[in-house]
Amino acid sequence: MSYEDIPLVNNEAIHNFELVVEGHRAFIDYKQKGDKVYLIHTEVPAELKGKGVAEAIVEKTFIYMEERGLKLVPLCVYVGMYLKRHPEWNRLLA
Repeated sequence: MSYEDIPLVNNEAIHNFELVVEGHRAFIDYKQKGDKVYLIHTEVPAELKGKGVAEAIVEKTFIYMEERGLKLVPLCVYVGMYLKRHPEWNRLLA
């Protein structure tokens, strides 16, 4: 399934990058200090498990960060695994 047409939302009030798929909200919890973004936790609802939503939200978050010149501090286990599978994104590491 492709999620290209679903926009990533930066919900700054609660420090979440959000993706709403099929009426369900997936998110990455983050903290930002200066130009460093600490990705803390990725959560995908059970209804969306196995549909590639976690991968989509991480990739969209990386694109968002790169477009704004932000640096990545990966604290989330899933984000760390994603980086191992996609080392081209290591360019964002703080």
